[in-house]
Amino acid sequence: MFKNHPKGLVAAALANMGERFGFYTMMAILVLFLQTKFNLEDQDVGLIYSVFYAGIYLLALAGGVIADLTKKYKATILVGLVLMALGYVILAIPSDTPIPAENYTLTLVVTLTALFIIAFGNGLFKGNLQALVGQMYDNEKYSKMRDSGFSLFYMFINVGAIFAPLFAVGIRNMWLESKGFVYNQLMPDLANKVVAGAPVDQRFIDSALASGYTGSDYFGFAQQYLNVFTEGFHYAFSAAIVAMLISLVVYVINAKSFPDPAQKVIASEEGEENSAPISAEVAADTLQRIYALLAVFGVVIFFWFSFHQNGLTLTFFARDYINLSSFVVDLGFVKLAGAELFQSFNPLFVVLLTPVVLGVFGWLRSKGMEPSTPRKIAIGMGIAALAFVVMVAGSLNLPSRELAEVEGYVPSVTPALLIITYFILTIAELFISPLGLSFVSKVAPPSLQGIMQGLWLCATAVGNQLLFIGAIFYDTIPLATTWSIFVVACLISMVTMLFMVKWLERVAK
Repeated sequence: MFKNHPKGLVAAALANMGERFGFYTMMAILVLFLQTKFNLEDQDVGLIYSVFYAGIYLLALAGGVIADLTKKYKATILVGLVLMALGYVILAIPSDTPIPAENYTLTLVVTLTALFIIAFGNGLFKGNLQALVGQMYDNEKYSKMRDSGFSLFYMFINVGAIFAPLFAVGIRNMWLESKGFVYNQLMPDLANKVVAGAPVDQRFIDSALASGYTGSDYFGFAQQYLNVFTEGFHYAFSAAIVAMLISLVVYVINAKSFPDPAQKVIASEEGEENSAPISAEVAADTLQRIYALLAVFGVVIFFWFSFHQNGLTLTFFARDYINLSSFVVDLGFVKLAGAELFQSFNPLFVVLLTPVVLGVFGWLRSKGMEPSTPRKIAIGMGIAALAFVVMVAGSLNLPSRELAEVEGYVPSVTPALLIITYFILTIAELFISPLGLSFVSKVAPPSLQGIMQGLWLCATAVGNQLLFIGAIFYDTIPLATTWSIFVVACLISMVTMLFMVKWLERVAK
């Protein structure tokens, strides 16, 4: 599989795989953790989630600037790994839930600070490692394999993301079972309402029975369940710490064998000093490259706004509408159940489908029919629109979130709906994300590699910052209408990309 690719690709992928395991352990449980821990509404947690997710990618621009200015790319990556591990340590420290009023704000601030540390560390790490991988393919021996190289890199690091949600859910549920409780998808929200002063109703009593409680002190049970539930989340974050330490060790061991983007920049600058002044034609070509990258960055905002709903509104949908009792994996020592489990399907499909997609592209290449990278990205956006069409069809007869709460709706939708949606979204992702990284590494001027990789991630940040809009729609308008908005966003991206594709192909030559 890695034949005809530079040797450093495997080591870089392994270093990133550990980091991704830690990251997706956190992302699989973050929304539900914040809601349970701090009794936040969907829209409030959606805002925190979108700001954090945007910060991860926005700070990648800062990481690119720092690396480009200091020319210490490898050291910047190392500092990023250490900071992320520190953030996970803070999140892993348990505190009581529900939190006494005098400690509520402090605990929330500490949690948000930990998220900022993780986001900043990710910013130092992510874009600069991608720039390092891109330099591996500047060698003419490997240049034709750049697209497939980034696809393999993307596939390999998703191996960690497959198992992360399983570990997170497993640790949380094991802790629940050790205290005599079982997972119930309705209980965290209902328990928070009782603790906040809502009357105990039959729905809460039924959920308490399903959660393993047979007593009559429902207020005390609600407090105890919330404490145990969130303690399980805290301990799940510890898995991210272990993954980060593994990633750190792999990176340190292999750091000397990785290419150094700083050397490419220095060579480029020395070449400029020893050559004649840059011609108007060369300067114009450089500007065209920058304009092309900025145009692509602007277009993919709409895709990320839609795609990253997998951790927000699609997770809400799993919590509120999917019949999770039919989606349980019994390992004997623990039962894996929860809305978070759906987060494993995207990376699983990345790993399974990447060889298929690469095989199709390879066959088309052998026939001289392989689409250009910009055209592949446009196709991917159309595929993403199809995924949300599936959600529209599956939600037509469902009550809105507001009406479902009033009527006491019992989740009954088959898990297959979300699994099919994730399958189609993953195909779209494979046409866009790794190939976008490849396009940036190919088109970006040498002295701006770090910054341009950072700007690619910055475009992702803008899309992520808009995620909270999805949470607002989810709570206030019919479900089918909510998913239709994402269909339109993806189609706008596709049409715009197709309009620019010939210009982008000329620039990328």
